[in-house]
Amino acid sequence: MTTTTPAPPLTTPSRVDHVFPTLTAVQIARLGTRGRVRRVAEGEVLVEVGRAAASIFVVTEGRIEAVRSGGGAQAPVAVIGPGQFTGEVSVLAGRPGLARIQVAAAGEVIEVGREELLALIQTDGELSDVLMRAFILRRVELIKSGVSDVVVLGSTHCQGTLRVRDFLTRNGHPHAVLDLDRDAAVQELLDRFQIKPGDIPVVICGTVVLRNPTNQLIADSLGFNAAIERTHLRDLVIVGAGPAGLAAAVYGASEGLDVLILESTAAGGQAGSSQRIENYLGFPTAITGQELAARAGKLMIGSEAKRLSCDRKPFAIDIDDGPRLPARAVVIASGAEYRKLAIANLSQFEGMGVYYAATRMEAQLCKDEEVAVVGGGNSAGQAAVFLTDHASRVHVLVRSDGLADTMSRYLIRRIEDHPKIEMHVRTEIVALEGDRHLERVRWRNNRTGDQETRVLRHVFSMTGATPSTAWLHGCVALDDRGFIKTGQDLTPEDLTAAKWPLARAPYLLETSLPGVFAVGDVRSRSVKRVTAAVGEGSMAIAAVHQVLHE
Repeated sequence: MTTTTPAPPLTTPSRVDHVFPTLTAVQIARLGTRGRVRRVAEGEVLVEVGRAAASIFVVTEGRIEAVRSGGGAQAPVAVIGPGQFTGEVSVLAGRPGLARIQVAAAGEVIEVGREELLALIQTDGELSDVLMRAFILRRVELIKSGVSDVVVLGSTHCQGTLRVRDFLTRNGHPHAVLDLDRDAAVQELLDRFQIKPGDIPVVICGTVVLRNPTNQLIADSLGFNAAIERTHLRDLVIVGAGPAGLAAAVYGASEGLDVLILESTAAGGQAGSSQRIENYLGFPTAITGQELAARAGKLMIGSEAKRLSCDRKPFAIDIDDGPRLPARAVVIASGAEYRKLAIANLSQFEGMGVYYAATRMEAQLCKDEEVAVVGGGNSAGQAAVFLTDHASRVHVLVRSDGLADTMSRYLIRRIEDHPKIEMHVRTEIVALEGDRHLERVRWRNNRTGDQETRVLRHVFSMTGATPSTAWLHGCVALDDRGFIKTGQDLTPEDLTAAKWPLARAPYLLETSLPGVFAVGDVRSRSVKRVTAAVGEGSMAIAAVHQVLHE
């Protein structure tokens, strides 16, 4: 997509300069080496709304407009003049556009194709920063201005609605929301589309109506993966776009490998559920999952790995539907999921009062209310501090005597010093109560046995981790907790059982299957920190190169 929509007003000149920068003559010349110069006529349509953009356009003479249709009329939403360029993050993924890009005044442009643009981002640091900043800021303005072809029809009491909104938000796709519980005009929509209670949530994409869709169906309908050739044999397929997977992809792509990342939800993984990924190697001021994904090669969103076919080479990964994804090497970065509370009726409240991430989406639901955060790790600590900006009070529940053994000191200090946070040690939730939505929580002090019931509608569960390895179906050796064993952790017995075929020992991050690596939280004995995951992802690429040359 190449829509360039500012959300009025852009309050400061410096922000305008960042969203719509004017390139220098030297920068334009470098872009010219990647593209082709051509004349354009007034009224010529360069990119049609709803179609994937194959190029960006740098204006050297004349003027280009991005226009939106509504109410039978067209309105310009951005004007691109000499020295400026079209495009935003969707052009990098080959996704459909939200606006028509047409010529307002005849002139000349440099057309830079998508593949050439991706190569430029990998090799030209200065232009990469200019382009990426503009693309990301334009997407932010699109979201703020509500320019969208997607409407979500759902309820705040519906787990599926929260999932759909989280998926669209984390992938940066603008959307409007109609709340069934609050919008008086919703009945008309229900009648028009013959929507039944079991169909909620409904996602309307232009003329297409999706009833309670999966993430993959939404991604396919919006063209998220339209530019990806699934049957193409790649050097490397990475399963999981968390910090470890993105690091492997960024370094692999920058070193010339043909890389594809497979991700069921959104770039960034658990770290990407916050607004920015902190302490990412090479990006000391933090970076978003979208920014990293743009540097990381091709990203397939909404598709979940179902099985690794490991009995022959090249390897192949089965996804939800369609052809297998072939690969000469595989990096497993599928991460781990928080363990669920041992409460019989937990599933009744998942997404309706019990959450496994603390993003702005969930924070909006608990504004000025009391909330509980369960867990003593860094994720729980970060969630507790973040939620203080929205909730009236945050209760932190841990089963141990304190946080010193499980949480970073800087977080402990912030929790101890914050007036809105109340610690409950040796405490665990024993009951959840409510009708359609969570209404009350009962917890027990395991030291005294005393139980307390609180009127509390939101619980954030961040306790322990279960590795996402069920899809591997015995292809690689696991430890007794289900995490993947690699390198020196693989015993002679493990290698014998796996029929290790090579004279050499497994590389540092290599599994019991040659050419398959594991990095990040899914790996046995890994350090559960973002910076450690990033380091593993980048280190794995050196071994991938060695395997590909064997």
